[in-house]
Amino acid sequence: MGKKMFVGGLPYEVTESQLKTIFAACGTVVSAKVIMDRETGRSKGFGFVEMSSDAEAAAAIAKLNNSPVGERRMFVNEARPMEARPKPGFGAPSPDRRPGGFGAPPSFEKPNYGDRPSFGPDKKGFHERKKKYEERKGGFDGGKPKGGKPKGGGKKGRDDGFDDDGGW
Repeated sequence: MGKKMFVGGLPYEVTESQLKTIFAACGTVVSAKVIMDRETGRSKGFGFVEMSSDAEAAAAIAKLNNSPVGERRMFVNEARPMEARPKPGFGAPSPDRRPGGFGAPPSFEKPNYGDRPSFGPDKKGFHERKKKYEERKGGFDGGKPKGGKPKGGGKKGRDDGFDDDGGW
């Protein structure tokens, strides 16, 4: 099995057959691939070339690295294995994620807060306070003002210094 090389700095017009021709001067080319942009269909300016032997790959790196191709300089390196990347989308698994979904505590029991008071609704106390309020106010009417009209903002009782006829 040969050695795979990463080729960067390619002009955007270079095709796979042209890339294969460039590297054929250094030995037998097993494969040549120019990476294309899915949306535009244009080359991304880099690719991969696989040579038939390690010696041919080393010769190609020595000869073609930093060489001009068109108006750009091509660089050639030994290709590294592709690293695992998280899949795009919602809820991509990660090694630090806890079982049970987002933000699940390490134990699935109710946390113990010691002697702290409960912050939940105090139903008995609420109903007692409501009953006292109703007795004092004469019934609970939902917070509406008596008479059905909003307070303030009406003409009656407004003294802004002007008469209705425009004089003082």
